[in-house]
Amino acid sequence: MIFAIIGGCLILIIIVFIWGTYNGLVKLNERVNEAWSDITVQLKRRSDLIPNLVETVKGYTKHESEAIKQVSDARAKMMGARTVKATAEADKSFMGALSRIMAVSESYPELKADKNFQKLQEELSDTEDKIQASRRFYNAGAKELNTKIKMFPVNLFKGFGFKTRDYYDVAEDEKAKVQNAPEVKF
Repeated sequence: MIFAIIGGCLILIIIVFIWGTYNGLVKLNERVNEAWSDITVQLKRRSDLIPNLVETVKGYTKHESEAIKQVSDARAKMMGARTVKATAEADKSFMGALSRIMAVSESYPELKADKNFQKLQEELSDTEDKIQASRRFYNAGAKELNTKIKMFPVNLFKGFGFKTRDYYDVAEDEKAKVQNAPEVKF
């Protein structure tokens, strides 16, 4: 009789543990999905702003078709990215093309003074801040999920079928820039 009660309690504890662990993984997985959705929403917002920016720049710059084409191509690549790694790579090329457009704007004072261009720059800056925050939130959720999946005893159950997530990482050449502090000379 006592062994049956102890055995029943032990089985109940195991069931509660598995139930709680599985539900915790589901919760973390959904948090990471939400964070990824936040990133894609902000990337979409930025991509939607770009045609307006390109049209504004086109109105002032007649000889900068290569920079404008690069932005359009990078935007298309960004919209087609489906994985974290592909999105990060597309984002890198997109930011490079966008920085070329901003550099072009420096050569045209009347473009820099244009209210539409200034407003678009402000919106892009705000969107970039939101993208950075979304990336941090995503990476924090991915870290938490990955850690839980890899920890004992969850790893004995192969993470209950949940997969670890890739981090939204800085590109290798950007990491080198971050690691080497800039030299400041006066």
